[in-house]
Amino acid sequence: MAFFAWAGLAFGQAASPAGALPDAPAAQTQQQSTPDSMEGKQTKRILGVIPNFRSVSVDEKLPPQSAKDKFITATEDSFDYSAFIFAGALAGISMAQDSYPEFHQGAVGYGRYYWHTLADQAVENYMVEAIFPSALRQDSRYYTLGRGGIVKRTAYSFSRVLITRTDAGNETFNASEIIGAGAASGISSLYYPDRERTWTKVGQHWLTDVGLDGMTFIFKEFWPDINNAIFHQKQ
Repeated sequence: MAFFAWAGLAFGQAASPAGALPDAPAAQTQQQSTPDSMEGKQTKRILGVIPNFRSVSVDEKLPPQSAKDKFITATEDSFDYSAFIFAGALAGISMAQDSYPEFHQGAVGYGRYYWHTLADQAVENYMVEAIFPSALRQDSRYYTLGRGGIVKRTAYSFSRVLITRTDAGNETFNASEIIGAGAASGISSLYYPDRERTWTKVGQHWLTDVGLDGMTFIFKEFWPDINNAIFHQKQ
């Protein structure tokens, strides 16, 4: 999920002047984007593989998500074929680094790393995208800003870890992300070895998940520009 390198892409835009974080696209005033408009248009997948189901294109007006919709999206993100590939790669890296010596090496050890990684992904997805958004009536989707300079859009996208929308369209503190990721880290610790069940380990896991989600938002923000420049919106 280390996609933050895209912040170095200029796309011919000037950086915004310093100031307050930009506002989210207005929920009540935005207009339905026309089929011919390619500006800020998101695709269902990034690079044809990575799920991008929760990204909303610039000026696209969508109805509120139902609780069912939120659970469906979390399920798609957790059990999409790419999730198994990504978990496999992360498990291999963790085993190579001997992150959990208790898991040991070899095929059996890799299997332990793999299912722990897959479970971690699913737990966080359901907490952040479904359970807490449903309980708190928050919108877990990412609304693309799509306009302005690199600095403005980067600040906006990363700020979405702290700011989200309610189902009614108003901005609010993103408790689903912050509290949900913390709850997921606590739950994940229950199936790890005893020595990993410390406040420090849980906190590190929590901060890592929130930070990675922030980097993912940055990548999603600039994906339409990358797709348009390189792939000419063919994906």
